[in-house]
Amino acid sequence: MDILFENAKVITMDEAAPYLENAYVAVKGGKIVYIGEAAPQEQAKRRIDARGKLLMPGLINGHTHVPMTLFRGLSDDCELDVWLREHIWPAEDKLTSESVRAGTELSIAEMLASGTTSFSDSYFFVEDIAEVVQTSGIKANLSRSIIGNGEDFENMPSVSEMRELFSRFHMAEGGRIRVDASIHAEYTTETKCRMKVAEFAKENNLILQIHTSESKSEHENCITRYRKTPTELFLSEGLFDGVRPLLAHCCYITEHDMDIIKAHGGSVASCVISNLKLASGIPDLPLMLENGVNVSLGTDSVASNNNTDMFEEIKLVATLYKGISLNPTAMDALTALCLATVNGARAQGRDDCGILKEGYDADIIMLDFDRPHLVPCHNAISNTVYSAHGSDVVLTMVRGEILYENGEFKTIDIERAKRGVMA
Repeated sequence: MDILFENAKVITMDEAAPYLENAYVAVKGGKIVYIGEAAPQEQAKRRIDARGKLLMPGLINGHTHVPMTLFRGLSDDCELDVWLREHIWPAEDKLTSESVRAGTELSIAEMLASGTTSFSDSYFFVEDIAEVVQTSGIKANLSRSIIGNGEDFENMPSVSEMRELFSRFHMAEGGRIRVDASIHAEYTTETKCRMKVAEFAKENNLILQIHTSESKSEHENCITRYRKTPTELFLSEGLFDGVRPLLAHCCYITEHDMDIIKAHGGSVASCVISNLKLASGIPDLPLMLENGVNVSLGTDSVASNNNTDMFEEIKLVATLYKGISLNPTAMDALTALCLATVNGARAQGRDDCGILKEGYDADIIMLDFDRPHLVPCHNAISNTVYSAHGSDVVLTMVRGEILYENGEFKTIDIERAKRGVMA
């Protein structure tokens, strides 16, 4: 075997045995080949003493825009429409291939250092993003976000970029990189454009990412125009026929919308911190889960969230709904953790990660549980959800390759990345 972790606390997210104490996890050929409380017989090339540490599945960021790390703190504390039109969109007009690469590299470094092993993204300059993902070792579902109102679809540069991204990178690196299709939103596209993107997704068996019901005005304006919610509109246009949707935000979706999403094997990527900060609204995640919707978590971009620490998202969803409902059982710790692991993998169409289990990809993170704010540990799952931070991560592994360990990035020149975003 390649690596053996010894004497670790292990959150597996496997229903059969969600937590193990003083356990061993063995990795070989990029896969988990053994997990248990007895030492395996086979010798390992490297043994890692994980005493005082916790192993768990890598976190999955279900919705983000990685190059927007360039805009961290650029415009805070203003309304969504002002934030977009007066600050973000003008800044995006100045982006270059070089700046996007630097922003992507820094964002991936931030994710690796805080325990994220896979992310779903929609943006432009997509081939630059994909090339950085390729060299970094992280997993990603990448898409070229399409905006279109009245243009000739086949002659749109964004459509050519979508097709080229698919041609070059779909299932690259043995499936570590996947390509999704992406409609930016109902309010930035016309019906014909949306249907063409959905057709491309169906032809190629791709997940379809769409910003959906993010703000009250977006949701209500759609109802005014079409007498349908955005989700109902997408259904009527046939966008979900033979396609698995991944709908981002969903702050205002109805129970009927939830039924539609569930019926089509879709998922919601909730970005609670970003939506709170932009005063967009609060999605009813407990109701979605009650209605059988697969809910994942995302940070959205650093431009609106200011970081990509998924542990912040996990703690917030585990506490926010308790306060709103005055019910301490509204969202328990294990469920909150499931949103960022098992459900995230499902939302990405990946059946090889999200759980620590024999035969699964070795997407593993290790946290230092000997730090003052994690001692004592009466319940490892509670400690992870309510006490841990991304900065507690000391090792991040994707498919058996250690990409980050004790402050060192193995595949990213972090100083170059920092210089690049400040250039």
